[in-house]
Amino acid sequence: MIETWHKELESLYNEMVLWRRDFHQYPELSFQEIETPKKIAEILKSFHIDVTTNVGGRGVIGVIEGGKPGKTIALRADFDALPIQDEKQVSYKSKVPGVMHACGHDGHTATLLGVAKILSDHRDQLSGKIVLIHQHAEEKEPGGAIAMIEDGCLEGVDVVFGTHLSSQMPIGMVGAKAGAMMAAADTFEVKIQGRGGHGGMPHHTVDAIIVATQVINQLQLLVSRKIDPLQSAVLTVGTFHAGQADNIIADTATFTGTIRTLDPEVREYMENEFKRVVEGLCQSLHAEVSIQYKRGYPILINHLDETSHFMEIAKRDLGRERVIEVPPIMGGEDFAYYLECVPGAFFFTGARNEEIGATYPHHHPQFDFDERAMLIGGKLLLSLVNSYVRDGKESLHHVEVKK
Repeated sequence: MIETWHKELESLYNEMVLWRRDFHQYPELSFQEIETPKKIAEILKSFHIDVTTNVGGRGVIGVIEGGKPGKTIALRADFDALPIQDEKQVSYKSKVPGVMHACGHDGHTATLLGVAKILSDHRDQLSGKIVLIHQHAEEKEPGGAIAMIEDGCLEGVDVVFGTHLSSQMPIGMVGAKAGAMMAAADTFEVKIQGRGGHGGMPHHTVDAIIVATQVINQLQLLVSRKIDPLQSAVLTVGTFHAGQADNIIADTATFTGTIRTLDPEVREYMENEFKRVVEGLCQSLHAEVSIQYKRGYPILINHLDETSHFMEIAKRDLGRERVIEVPPIMGGEDFAYYLECVPGAFFFTGARNEEIGATYPHHHPQFDFDERAMLIGGKLLLSLVNSYVRDGKESLHHVEVKK
């Protein structure tokens, strides 16, 4: 059966490319997606799939009921774009100024649509139910996942899988990791209030720039001297704003940044110590301070059984040499919310190809990927579904969805 599914997906490849390139030419930003979900819903309906729109805001859910009772498997793809000007010179270049698909979400969507067509055509062979989660707003917090979950997209779901195309992994390779695979992504904004004055009379002032730079330097010691070297944490200050003229000592300074961690205890420690250091130093330097610390997406933690199962399926389909255990990365991903609710796994599908120039990193103005990666990712999703609907894996169990 799976060989037939794979061959049928191959025959659908040209249409998947057309879908992907259409999405690429007409990208929409997070929480502003209007036409994209409409297109997704129309395509799913053309496959005779039951569709629900506006799930959690702008999400789309497709449901395929199998011919026999069984487990419920969810597959997820995101479809939002980024505020980046597309600099590629290709026929499918973005037609929306300042907006482009620079992270492969157009490919994720086309992949899941192809998978949906095959599964719908063979629904009578399925034991159970397939839930197709087309998610909006992955790129911008609070993200679309949590809202779709609260709106019931995981009700009754036994296992969930998703993939991310990667321009940093060669075409033909795939990878995953059980446990923490992607970081928690928290953000902060610090506003320091000093006392301004004449540039030639600093002794009458509290220099907000000096205070802020002292704080920033001290914060870096949290990572280098307070975190176990065998653990991971990143603290990055991304913006700094202060001052109005060269002969005026600034009375205010504001800086913002992000903290990334791969362990819940380290995440908690970094937040507490960050606040302690900032408040303590500002007090000692006679400045006032306000801190806005915002927790973002949680750590993406793949479940052991489901990740091991994916690795076995991938090695069978692609060969052992093409399947790797990837190291954790410090990027964030709101697929983590799904994994907090039900068992599942998230994996990377290699899409890098130097011969066609698909080498730029994600979120780059010239980002692109080898479209054949959609076939590889799609076939693996089909193989995963096939393994559950045919084998009735005993490891599956219903888990009550957390709200």
